[in-house]
Amino acid sequence: MPDITFGPFALDTSATRLLRDGEEIRLRPQALQALLMLLRHSGQTIRHEQMIAEAWHGTSVSRHTVDVTVGEVKRSLQEHGRWITTRPKVGYRLEVPKSDELVRKGWHFWSRRTRAGFERAIDCFREAAEQSPSDRRAFEGLSESYLTLATFGMLPPRIMYQGFLEAHTQALALGDPTPLLRCSRAHGLHMFERRHDEAEAEFLQTLSEDPTLPSTYVRLAMLYGTLERTDEALNIVKRGYLADPLWPMLPMTEATVRFWRREFNEAVALGVKAVELHPYLPAGRTIYAQALEFAGRLDDALAEYRIASVMAPDLAWLRAHEGVCLAKMGRLAEAQSLLQGLEHLRRSEYVDAYFMAVFRDTIGRRDEAFVELERAVTENSSRLYAIDRDPKMDGLRGDARFAQLRDGLFTRPPRAAGAFSDDR
Repeated sequence: MPDITFGPFALDTSATRLLRDGEEIRLRPQALQALLMLLRHSGQTIRHEQMIAEAWHGTSVSRHTVDVTVGEVKRSLQEHGRWITTRPKVGYRLEVPKSDELVRKGWHFWSRRTRAGFERAIDCFREAAEQSPSDRRAFEGLSESYLTLATFGMLPPRIMYQGFLEAHTQALALGDPTPLLRCSRAHGLHMFERRHDEAEAEFLQTLSEDPTLPSTYVRLAMLYGTLERTDEALNIVKRGYLADPLWPMLPMTEATVRFWRREFNEAVALGVKAVELHPYLPAGRTIYAQALEFAGRLDDALAEYRIASVMAPDLAWLRAHEGVCLAKMGRLAEAQSLLQGLEHLRRSEYVDAYFMAVFRDTIGRRDEAFVELERAVTENSSRLYAIDRDPKMDGLRGDARFAQLRDGLFTRPPRAAGAFSDDR
């Protein structure tokens, strides 16, 4: 028979093992039996006599013993222990909030890693928060969804990052930071506020609290890569493989670091690995395509960019990549046509100005490229975090305007409205 799942927990039907997110929680056999009893009668009040009859199989024990055992179960559920209530002389009750199914549904949509998926996830997490304002998981899911939309340039990052900060603050108001919340905050400090020392400290704290969280390795490696500590970045990726060898972002991250090191052939090989492991992730296709592009394999790069565009038609900036490839191949008329299409699309959709800057410079419009970079700064494009390392910026880097823009970006890093300095 399948396990009984509730929130992040799973209890096998023989009540011998309780898991939280795949990790076992140690509980006495009798406490596991009491939990099984509460789950079988979820939403109902169980009287003392019924608890003894079913969980203790009729063995006579005192009310105090039952209270102590139920208290042990509550403590094992940690912040979710409030789902269990004890009413003196009445009984015991476990009630999983109505938001639980919505939270699980939200993470299901999130796992699709598409703009539509993240937007559906936000709808689920919002409804969960409305139904159960004390369910921190709803706000944790909201914060991660907003942050991911901002990170991948799916929607305007300045607006999405503000949504992340607000949801993150609400989650922290309901308890101490979980490793995921701490990792997400560190990622925001790096990508959108460019406060590198604080970000590194938070990442390292996250690893000490939960060395099994694979996203921490990915995000810390990206930080080290942008700081030109690329050997450390690659070592962190290796540690990530030990934590979760199939995590899709690990080969993508390793390929990105190699790309920043101008090791384009190595990045291509890693791109192949990323696509073989996870063929339906647009991000993996894109990273592979850019490695192919800089390795001089323009036909192959264009094909991969186009596959990524089919997978994620709502990522308009992918078409800017296509345009760059076409221009490098001498197909300027097609590139110009793509640019016109993107300019028209901008009237209704967000198009990351960072990639538009690269596109315009490639077709010989350098002044317009710097206008786009200024726009990217105003919009707080997530891509700006790598402006010092990205080979796509090499054509612009020798221009005096680039140094001026770059210095302003890092000497006065933005602090988004609502940002807080004390992360508990």
